[in-house]
Formats: sequence, structure tokens, C-alpha cells
Amino acid sequence: MARATIIGSGPNGLSAGVSLARAGYEVRVLEAADAIGGSTRTAASTLSGFRHDVGSAVHPNAFAAPFFRAFGLPERVDWVLPEISYAHPLDDGRAGIAWRDIERTAAGLGADAERWLALLRPLSARIDGIVDFTGNQMLRVPAVPVTAARFALRMLEQGTAFSRAVWRTDEAAGLLAGVLAHPPTRQPSLPAAAAGLLLAAQGHAAGWMYPRGGAQAIPDALVADLQAHGGSVETGVHVRDLGVLDWGDPRRGDLLMLNTSPFLALTHPDIPAGYARALRSYRYGPAAAKVDFALDGPIPWTNPDVASSPTVHIGGTRDEVWASENAVARGRVSERPYVLAVQPSVHDDSRAPAGKAVLWAYIHVPNGSDLDPTELICRQVERFAPGFRDLILATNVVRATDREAINPSDVGGDILAGKFTLPRAIRRPVLSTRPWRTPMPGVYLASAATPPGPGVNAMAGWHAARTALADAGRPVHLGDLFG
Repeated sequence: MARATIIGSGPNGLSAGVSLARAGYEVRVLEAADAIGGSTRTAASTLSGFRHDVGSAVHPNAFAAPFFRAFGLPERVDWVLPEISYAHPLDDGRAGIAWRDIERTAAGLGADAERWLALLRPLSARIDGIVDFTGNQMLRVPAVPVTAARFALRMLEQGTAFSRAVWRTDEAAGLLAGVLAHPPTRQPSLPAAAAGLLLAAQGHAAGWMYPRGGAQAIPDALVADLQAHGGSVETGVHVRDLGVLDWGDPRRGDLLMLNTSPFLALTHPDIPAGYARALRSYRYGPAAAKVDFALDGPIPWTNPDVASSPTVHIGGTRDEVWASENAVARGRVSERPYVLAVQPSVHDDSRAPAGKAVLWAYIHVPNGSDLDPTELICRQVERFAPGFRDLILATNVVRATDREAINPSDVGGDILAGKFTLPRAIRRPVLSTRPWRTPMPGVYLASAATPPGPGVNAMAGWHAARTALADAGRPVHLGDLFG
């Protein structure tokens, strides 16, 4: 039986492992940390009884990503599916609220109601075509060209300075600016518009769901399937040099899948010089600096709807959000930063003791920053929820410089596995129609440094496994493995 060795147990590594195990390979997964999941983990990082997500927290792709749908993730995990996908508080108690119900959302946006519907109703209604367009390699003809073209036009509208003229109300402008600011990149920009519009459309399609009990449920479900098909996982194994790794013989069909930084491929003894130069040119972008809060009770948001939203984008007006993100792009951190916050305990009482709460919050910072963001985050939350500080029982700070110890793929604290620019969307990590394949026989890249890029969607791992199987003369479709 041919063997497949997977380095890294994040969702991409595990989707590759599950796919290859179901295709008949003997699969082993090697994980550097003492627990599986990469950044998709949950841990008691503050006080006993408080469960915090180490990395990703909310998962709009869980019901939309083709791999997860074929795998049956919606049925394998107990999900929380809130009525509100995300919220954006403003001063004086105002807020933009993105309900799953797009009509209800529009009704709260006053003069911008029809504009919101015109922008997002067609996209959310055609979410499968958009996921196909954004969830694959860009050098290909999309499955639904009309939907791809519509999406591209909206990117041009919202990813350029023209977007200033679109919105009349602070609520609509802030609501969209908050979701477009998820990737740490210049604002406005086409990459930010691409990522943000996909998330906004998903918010009105299936919604923004998250696993009850924490993100750990996702890798747990994948590992259970892997083990059911004969695979194994070894934790505490940090592979730093492929030259000393016994991963088998590619001449007999053995495979090596790297759910890691592509830089690990540079340690392969047979890497061609040209490919090595291409990988060395790969660049990482701004980072995340995060704080986990254990709280004595729910956050006292001035706006009651914000109190019901698991995901909250904290940054004030659109101009403030743009100023914050553009400061990071120039190597600085704003005094009023954009904060991406998740309060999972508002709909999941398993995350904290009775009457208590947890908050997951981060800001964008320059790559390699050692900034402790606690005070900046507290100030911004307190701005829209007076009394927040009085609730803090304990905190756990994860600086950008700490992230590589948690997940070696987060180089310099970059949680998106590479600089988030339009050229990098095409050259990720190299310019190729099959970027998951390397020139070294049997070696494949299976991380978010390959298309479709960041996000818990498991698609990079599936694309890598599918490419390897096709190279072995065994082309497969998702339906072949999970039908």
C-alpha cells in the first residue's frame, strides 16, 4: 500500500489526509504542537471553565466550501447558527446589523436599504458560483462565468475609491467596511473587496456559523474520519528539515503533503534552483495580535442588537476603519484600531461558567510586531460598551511574535499564510496552473499558501490531494470519495 505523510494537522492537512485515506493510502499526519488542528483549536487559555478558540472562531465556509459539504461537516458538528451574522457598533448607540435575513438588514439601513439589497441579494442568491470562483486557482475558467463577472464588477465598485460615493449612511458604510477589513491589507482595495464581499454574501446565504464548544470540533471530526479509514496522527513532531524525514519512496507512489509554510519545501535536498528562487520570493504580510478575555458577565454593549451578535467589528466609521488598516499597511498601529471580536458565549453556554462570558479579539499589526494589544482593544470595546473593563477576570495575550510557536505556518504572526495582494492571489506561492504540485516527485503543497488561500475551507488540502491522485493516474472527484 502506498503511504502518504502529511505535515500539519490544520483543516487543509486533514482534508488531504482524509481524501488520500479514502483513496486507499496509508496516511500518517505529523503535527508540531501537542494538539491537533493547527490554528483551528480550542483551549482553556485563561481560567478553568473558559474555552477560547486559539485561531479561527466563526466559520462562514463550513456550509459553503465544496469539500466540507461533500464530507458532511454540517451534519458531523453541532453548530450554532445565529440570526445575526455580524454587527458594527457606532457612537451614540447606533449600529449596522447584518441579519441573515437580508430584508431585515436593509430595513435598518435607512437611505441605503435598496443599495444594500442591490449589492448583496444577487451575490447571496448565487453563493455557489461565487465560492467556485473564489475557492480555486485563479488561472482557470470559472464554472459560472456570469456570476464570476458580476462578482468582479462588485469588487471594482467596492474595492476602489468609488465606494465612497455609494453609501449615504454611517450604518451601511461601516457595516461593509468592517467585513471588508477582515484581511489585513490596504483599504479600499480589490483583494479586500473580494474577501469581504464573499463573507458578506455568506452572511445572507447560510449565515456565519460556529461550532458549539469551540472550533476544535472541526479538526476532531476530520481526524475521526481519517482514523476510521486507517490513518493516524502523531503530535509533538516538529519537522524542520525534509532532508532527514523518512516519508517513503516516491517511486512506489508514496506522497508528502506540506500543510506548512512553503519555505519548508526549501529544505528538500532535490529542490530545483529555479523553484527555490520562486519560493524565496514569497512574502508574508501584516499579522494579528490577539487577546482572550475571561469575563464576569456579558459585554454591556450600548446597542442591544450588538449584544446578540457573535461577531462584532469594532472600529467606528468607515473612515476610521480605513485609517486603521492603512496605518498597518504603512507599518504602524492606529490609536483607534479596527478590532475583530467574537463573543461566542452569547449563544453557546458551554464556553464559560454560568453567568460568565468569553471574548476573542484581535487587531492587525505589522509582521513580527511584539505589541501587546490589550489596552488598545479594551479602549475600543469600552467605547461602545461602557463598563467592559470592570468585567475582566483574566486575559491571555498572543502577540504576533508568539504565533509561530502556536502554529509554525503563521510566519511573523501572519494568520493568512501570505501577503494579501492581487498579485499574490495569482502567484500563491508560484505562478502555475497547478500550484499545489512541486517539481520534487511526490511532494505537494497543501496549505493556505496555495489557492484558494486563507479561511477554514479545507480546499487547499483537497486540491493538493486531487492533484496528487491525478498525477498517479487516479483522477477523482469529491463525489467519488464521499458519494
